[in-house]
Amino acid sequence: MVDVLIEAQAWRTLPQAEDIVRRAVAVAATAGVENRRPGAAARGRAGWGLCILLSDDERIVRLNGQWRGEEKPTNVLSFPAPPLYGAGPNEETPLGDIAIAYETLAREAKQNGTEVPDHLSHLVVHGFLHLLGYDHHMDDEAERMERLERDILAQLGVNDPYAARDADI
Repeated sequence: MVDVLIEAQAWRTLPQAEDIVRRAVAVAATAGVENRRPGAAARGRAGWGLCILLSDDERIVRLNGQWRGEEKPTNVLSFPAPPLYGAGPNEETPLGDIAIAYETLAREAKQNGTEVPDHLSHLVVHGFLHLLGYDHHMDDEAERMERLERDILAQLGVNDPYAARDADI
């Protein structure tokens, strides 16, 4: 189950945002679960719940400051839910929450020559993979996560967001 909360007015410029989010989660869930990072927390077999907040830089600055100690905007924040104590194998369990800032997303899309809908798909996939236990702080983990992102985005018809960076290496 995916709840999409559109909090900021700026998202009205992208009326298909909720559909983009749901499609990205659907594809990422299939690929991400099949390729779950070893040791990542297992979730209930019946399913999981997820909330995605489409917000603005102002809200993201507050969340980033509160939870990461960084008083600045960022594109996406992921908040994994702790496993529910006593949840049975057939119960839906919360996976976590994702928050995305419109202004930062739009600014990055412009800087990278990417369409806003494609960058939204990328940020949803990126945030979702964090909720599954993927990370990018170590080189080998970053390579695994980026490879999975590329595969998922290709299924969504989104160009490789890392191609330009890799071409510069």
